[in-house]
Amino acid sequence: MRYKRLLKERYKLLIKYIGALTIGIGTFLLLPLLILFFYPEEIVYLTDFLIPSVISLIVGFLAWKLIPYEKKVTLSLKEGGIIVLISWIIAIGASAAPFVIAGDLNITQAVFEATSGWTTTGLSVVDVTKAPHVFLLWRSIMQFFGGVGLVVVMLSSVLHPYGFGLYNAEGRSDKLLPHVKRSTKAIMLIYLGYITGGVLLYILIGMTPFDAINHSIAALSTGGFSTKVNSIGHWNSLPMELITIILMILGTINFATHFTLLRGKIKTFFRNGEIRLLFFLIALFAPIVTYFSMTEIYSSLPTAFRRGIFEVVSALSTTGYSLDVFTNWNQFGVLALVLLMWIGGGTGSTAGGIKLYRIYLMFKSFIWQLKTYFLPENVIVDNYIWHGDSKAYIKEKYIRQIANYIFIYMVTYFIGVLIYLAHGYSLSKAMFEFASSLGTVGLSIGITGPDAPVTILWTEIIGMFLGRLEFFVIFFAIAKLFKDMKVLSKNN
Repeated sequence: MRYKRLLKERYKLLIKYIGALTIGIGTFLLLPLLILFFYPEEIVYLTDFLIPSVISLIVGFLAWKLIPYEKKVTLSLKEGGIIVLISWIIAIGASAAPFVIAGDLNITQAVFEATSGWTTTGLSVVDVTKAPHVFLLWRSIMQFFGGVGLVVVMLSSVLHPYGFGLYNAEGRSDKLLPHVKRSTKAIMLIYLGYITGGVLLYILIGMTPFDAINHSIAALSTGGFSTKVNSIGHWNSLPMELITIILMILGTINFATHFTLLRGKIKTFFRNGEIRLLFFLIALFAPIVTYFSMTEIYSSLPTAFRRGIFEVVSALSTTGYSLDVFTNWNQFGVLALVLLMWIGGGTGSTAGGIKLYRIYLMFKSFIWQLKTYFLPENVIVDNYIWHGDSKAYIKEKYIRQIANYIFIYMVTYFIGVLIYLAHGYSLSKAMFEFASSLGTVGLSIGITGPDAPVTILWTEIIGMFLGRLEFFVIFFAIAKLFKDMKVLSKNN
């Protein structure tokens, strides 16, 4: 009975947090309306955003203000998981509403587009040649907040600093500073600073301000939504591609590692395993993809290498920008990108995939295991790797957790591939497309689109959602919800 009362009290706190995040979602829905000052003819879409915004604001306000809970307590990881899970579902539902109200997309397509935006995937069912500016901007805004994290935005501005469990639940584990609120503010400043720099550089080399804002946000958030059908390839500009590559690499680096670099710790920055693996993979895959795949498409070696390095960075960073289609790539090139999409970017960054940190740690674990055969018995060795600006000492338990994560990731991946195969797609196309979905990448080999089967779109929706919130947080949150609801439903 006492536990039941305590549980009710805890859920009051969770509802208050969800209410605060819902207020934030309602506010975000108003941001694309600012563009109506520059495109007044699109005023007809005003109510498409106002309706879900007002509903979100009212519901969020009621949950935040009318539920009494004044104690300052720390959230557990599982409680944070429940808040993140429900808040992200609300965000996706509210964000899909403008597309449905406008009549441009059906419910499945709208949920797909919103999920792709919030998870920073970039796969799309929207025809960008016909889409109004307000909707194109809305897609980028979703990727902005999805990339940095809904929780990070709210912790940096509104929520009290006792939410470290909430911070962890959204895939953040690094405290840039001792205080959670100061850490989230530092992340926001880094994020906004890079985006602003990207916008200015894009404008300097000829992009319109509208295109520059959208592409800078999408590149740094490793989202990949573009305002053009041919993505970055539309401009056929080497300077534009170089700026995009820099932004994609910045987006895939852990925020704690950024903080290390910005404080001038250059040597420590390059000691990081993620950084070493990132540049090693780019240096390895760019030339071999160029030689074995791009030279079959382009007669000019510089052009082939230019395409090769761009697509390698795009796949590894899980951004999803491209210079051209992939339908004419050979099987080697397709599989190479699939491998890179599996690996993904840095932990605690805006990128998806298994993550560089986990791959690097499994490699180091293999090396450590080999070394034990050459050491005297009963010797104790403290194994560590550099992460952020400090050494991270690794325990066997943590390695098992990572191995379990990689296992569940790959099981989910192959289940998704089987669904594609059941719809008649070839193995290479199925592997490419679902690697892109689960890794929140956004590259497409031609399957994803408004005419794609509903089952395929929902498979990708689930894949994107699981990939962004990293499986175990969702599993633990659902398990805790069922367990707690069972307790609360008892009469005694």
